[in-house]
Amino acid sequence: MGERFRGNSYRTTVVCVDSYAGGALAGRFYHPSCPNGERFSSLSRFFRKMEDMLDGLQFPQAFTAARAFAELPEGREEALADESLRQEGKLATFAVRILFRQNASWQGSVTWLEKNREESFRSVLELILLMDSALEAGQE
Repeated sequence: MGERFRGNSYRTTVVCVDSYAGGALAGRFYHPSCPNGERFSSLSRFFRKMEDMLDGLQFPQAFTAARAFAELPEGREEALADESLRQEGKLATFAVRILFRQNASWQGSVTWLEKNREESFRSVLELILLMDSALEAGQE
């Protein structure tokens, strides 16, 4: 498949969407810190699990959190595990690259891997709308 996404792999989470019924999506996500993946059954569960993971890593640090110097997690700059690169959703696969967590939200880019299309997002709401538009387009 070649290079599926670019940049710092530790900022990138591969999101595999396996079902999308009535606007509710479910699937799995993969990150270097959880190469075996995390399942989610709704968008709110996805964001909750992602936020918990990011808080645990302290990377990127939330803008609203108290900041402190901390030890870097072991292997932070390693590339995504080969297994993560091969994961695909039944309906769609997205590479979500979170650059910042400011204003109690996320900022970054999302790549729809099947179509090789990338868009930036300034908030979780924009991310939701981008993923939703891709999933609706895939059903046409």
